[in-house]
Amino acid sequence: MSPVHVYEVRPRSDKRGFELISDALPFGRLWYGEPGAITNAIGYAKFFSCSHHAVIRVYDEAGNVIETHEHAGDFKER
Repeated sequence: MSPVHVYEVRPRSDKRGFELISDALPFGRLWYGEPGAITNAIGYAKFFSCSHHAVIRVYDEAGNVIETHEHAGDFKER
């Protein structure tokens, strides 16, 4: 069984976009500041975990989970 990658999308404390945070990322976090930042962060997490099961949680400024996405890790090597 593959490990589960857990990602968090959180608003930055300086209110300049969002951060994608995970131990699965090479540098621990990525910054998204453009329009559509949450959608782009979720898309990157799904792409980065193409061969692993992933859980992506989106938080609001108060620290509450407002969305949860699961990715099955459907990449199959031939």
